[in-house]
Amino acid sequence: MTAASPGAILPRRAGDPGADLDLLASWRSGGFLMEREGTGVVTLGELRRIEVPAGRGQASRAASLADAALADLHVDGAVIAAALPFAGDAPAHLLVPERVRVTSIAPRELDLAARDGRQAAAFAPSRSAAQAAAERGAHRAPPSTSARIEPMRWRAHPPLDAYAGAVAEAISRIRAGRLEKVVLARSLVASNPGMETRALLAELRRRDPGCHLFAAPAFAAGEIGDFVGATPETLIRREGDRVLSLPHAGTAARSPDPARDRQVAEALLLSAKNRHEHAAVVEAVADALQPHCAELRVDPEPHLAATATVWHLATAVRGRLRPSAPGALSLAAALHPTPAVCGTPTAAAAELIAELEPGSRGLYAGLVGWVDSRGDGEWAVSLRCALVTRAAVRIHAGAGIVAESQPDLEVAETEVKFRTLIDALEACPPAAGGAPE
Repeated sequence: MTAASPGAILPRRAGDPGADLDLLASWRSGGFLMEREGTGVVTLGELRRIEVPAGRGQASRAASLADAALADLHVDGAVIAAALPFAGDAPAHLLVPERVRVTSIAPRELDLAARDGRQAAAFAPSRSAAQAAAERGAHRAPPSTSARIEPMRWRAHPPLDAYAGAVAEAISRIRAGRLEKVVLARSLVASNPGMETRALLAELRRRDPGCHLFAAPAFAAGEIGDFVGATPETLIRREGDRVLSLPHAGTAARSPDPARDRQVAEALLLSAKNRHEHAAVVEAVADALQPHCAELRVDPEPHLAATATVWHLATAVRGRLRPSAPGALSLAAALHPTPAVCGTPTAAAAELIAELEPGSRGLYAGLVGWVDSRGDGEWAVSLRCALVTRAAVRIHAGAGIVAESQPDLEVAETEVKFRTLIDALEACPPAAGGAPE
């Protein structure tokens, strides 16, 4: 590798050492990772941590602080990464990493710690493209039959009957005309059985390679942990003057029987309830992006998007940005929260969530992603996620409630969504020594 001046960006080409780097293999607990089908971002080290105070408009304040910090670095392509809470009800933290590897947008490696002209440190030993491809394929192979953690004992918050009661109350409010839709979430908590967090990420990637695999540092009751997941939804992707959002709304559980699975998918695509719910989300996304776009194109019909456990309705919203358009995090803040995780109208839904959900969602249904000094970046809605500390694992799932909803079906929907994390967790091997990474 050639010597790098402080903060230099090192372009990667096919055949270069590390060009086919496995981002997950480079990740360490406390760092940031966002990867989808082999491309994305991984960080090592912490140059600076910027606190974003709690309060309304937290995501917009985070964008302003990120813009200022990136400008102060005076490094083209420098990156800031974060996971931001759903409600802005707790401080958030922006991570300015010492080193970052970006293999999406424009592949590059950046070492902000190389202030003395040292070589930018490589993230992994060199290897051939064939080796890298074989390793990526291994993540999709059948799970290992080696030792696994013991089945986890989950505690529901709130209890199932209380959640069903909250759904019934929400349906009553909606039918009374107070709002059109609200998303109600619940959580499960279990003791950490001694699990390798990287093993959980690898298992999530193996099961859902088309989802955004992510990990971000998090704080829970004063304890540092990792917020990890595999979310299907791209909230915003900005590359130059191009922008893409891929909102998901409308869900159906998949079947192991191929014929039945096709029937479920077709029924979802034809469901008036789900299409109405989906259309509201797409309209909100398009309305938020319109002021920033010289051109905006919304696919006329939703398409089916599959994960390992569910079908979703998804619609692509593509635009060409105006020269004055802000960066990726500012655009994500303009979209957050969408009706897919909050409801319609937003203010009324947020108030009802605060009333009916016991406790905070924390980072669940918030924003996770990165932005660079050019404004490029990618942000996703943090779904199918877990907060992992040495002591405990907490997972969340939610369901969209509309006038036609039925409490028992909404409870069942959350159960299906929980399976993504529960199945992956129970397939993980125990950590060496029985302690989490």
